[in-house]
Amino acid sequence: MEIKDNTFLRQFETHYEGKLVTVEYAFQERKIFLTRTNKPDGVPEEFMSDFLKEILSIAEERKLKVVPTFPKIAAFFRKNPKYKELLPPGIKI
Repeated sequence: MEIKDNTFLRQFETHYEGKLVTVEYAFQERKIFLTRTNKPDGVPEEFMSDFLKEILSIAEERKLKVVPTFPKIAAFFRKNPKYKELLPPGIKI
């Protein structure tokens, strides 16, 4: 999966069958806030899950803590407890 970090629009982008799929973010200090997803109709949840896993690996490489502010992203963290070490101290999901 090819992911583009569009810093101008502050979003991670990828394509699924010609449709643009995005996750918007905001930076504050050494934290990245995942604020919104844009998933067009017809994009399976498994694809979104893989997309979020790739984004979290990018955050881990950049040594960033991740704050999921969008409910669907928070639900992803609940389903995948192995990513909880990326949460900043004091954040419980």
